[in-house]
Amino acid sequence: MNQESRGFSGKLTIWLPLLFAIVLVAGMLIGMRLQSETPDVVLDAQGNSAPEGGKMEELLRYVEAKYVDNIERDKLVNEAINKVLQQLDPHSTYIPAEQLQEVNEQLEGNFDGIGVEFLILDDTVTVVASLAGGPAEAAGILASDKIVQVEDSLIAGNGMTSSGVIDLLRGEKGSKVTISVLRGNESQPRRFTLKRDKIPVNSVDISYMLDAKTGYIKVNRFSATTYEEFMKGLEKLVDKKGMKDLVIDLRHNPGGYLQQATNMLSQFFKERGKLLVYTEGRTVPRNDYETTGRAFYNIRNIAVLIDEGSASASEILAGALQDQDRAYIIGRRSFGKGLVQEQYDLRDGSALRLTVARYYTPSGRSIQKSYNNAESYDEDVFNRYESGELSSENKINIADTTKYYTEQGRVVYGGGGISPDVFVPIDTILLNEYYNDLRQHVTQFVYRYINNHKKEFNYKSFDQFRRNFQVNDRMLNDLMDYAVTQNVVKNPRQFAPLKPEIKRFMKARFARQLFGEESYYVLWNEEDDMVRKALQVLNKSNPITEYRHDKLKN
Repeated sequence: MNQESRGFSGKLTIWLPLLFAIVLVAGMLIGMRLQSETPDVVLDAQGNSAPEGGKMEELLRYVEAKYVDNIERDKLVNEAINKVLQQLDPHSTYIPAEQLQEVNEQLEGNFDGIGVEFLILDDTVTVVASLAGGPAEAAGILASDKIVQVEDSLIAGNGMTSSGVIDLLRGEKGSKVTISVLRGNESQPRRFTLKRDKIPVNSVDISYMLDAKTGYIKVNRFSATTYEEFMKGLEKLVDKKGMKDLVIDLRHNPGGYLQQATNMLSQFFKERGKLLVYTEGRTVPRNDYETTGRAFYNIRNIAVLIDEGSASASEILAGALQDQDRAYIIGRRSFGKGLVQEQYDLRDGSALRLTVARYYTPSGRSIQKSYNNAESYDEDVFNRYESGELSSENKINIADTTKYYTEQGRVVYGGGGISPDVFVPIDTILLNEYYNDLRQHVTQFVYRYINNHKKEFNYKSFDQFRRNFQVNDRMLNDLMDYAVTQNVVKNPRQFAPLKPEIKRFMKARFARQLFGEESYYVLWNEEDDMVRKALQVLNKSNPITEYRHDKLKN
């Protein structure tokens, strides 16, 4: 070995322990770093390892692996999600996959099916009407046909529910379904093979004229097709009927798409750039919604009907018109929902509807009522009844006394819904338990009665029916007897004061069955307190100007 080799060997002998120490420390440090960056693993019920997905996932895996009894993981997860969302606000919700389609159908304004309206009478699915343009109408399915079988499933006499029938009849557009129906006294069923198609779910119930100059449009929610439906209603009323003034009925309208409401609002303003509503949240910058300046029709005066069931987009529309002094708001204080949700689809087909912003009317007011107490929030309408608010304008609860000002200087308030310009108390009969028990069976009773007494309904026109038909005492007694078969206890003493309202409702339902939807609203609205008040207000010589003057004086 040469000198150079011996020198290197000597040095190596000296430094080798130090090198080993450095490698050992480095290995420990690297190991600690890797340990901190690598997820913990736990054993599932089969002994397989799986990475941790957070504290909740870790907890669930321990439960699955070690809990004494079998558990339903999905059920636990859903309940945990709901508990989390309950800590946020009442309108952030989780929608399970099996419910998402139905929820979306209501908002999108259509569903895939065969297009029939039906009732279940004596455990038999009976067609009330085939919807215009739908597969059932095209195939020749008629009112009074009894659907006894769908594919291989017998649905007559087996306790089938309405939701169960709907599940069988609905399906993907283009798919086929075979149904068997009994018609009249025929003993053998007829078979129809129908190709499912898009069936519209109307958000505008009706548009017709209340008098020579005043139109009426009933909007039941704000879906993806509401603006289009509304414009068709306006076109019919203005171009064909000469409408000047308009009543928009938003009672019991829970809301929906904000953009549909702002599109409708633009039709009431000729100016471009007027603020209608704005939204803002912690992570969502302010977004203003303004008029487009493209109003297609010249609508003179407007009345909007609201009640404690009018929420969200309904309140956006009513609040904008009130703040801009563009309409009378008639009725009772609205629900008080001023939160904006966005929907996020989850991987398993479910969805999260999360509140991301608040909306504000043009004057700057938020109309969201307090949700600090979940129980009080859920029972708010009952509490309004208990406090007397539904019967007296003086009892309206103003939660936020901050004053906001309309375009013409009137004072309005936020913090709990839209308070009406003209108050109309609730009809206390609507709160009568026996009335509501009977009313829910009127539709089925009317359908059966017409089929069993066809000679009594030989009316050539709706006008003839309207003038001459009366609900008599025999029909009322028959209704009470029918309700008994549906487990409603007969109570003649309670029934006596309800007779006028029951007669009114029955006549309107008879009209709908015989002459269609418009005839129902014509008869029902004749004695509707809010509609009467709207006509009274709009029939002033210059209603909006007179109203502003009166309010400013006060």
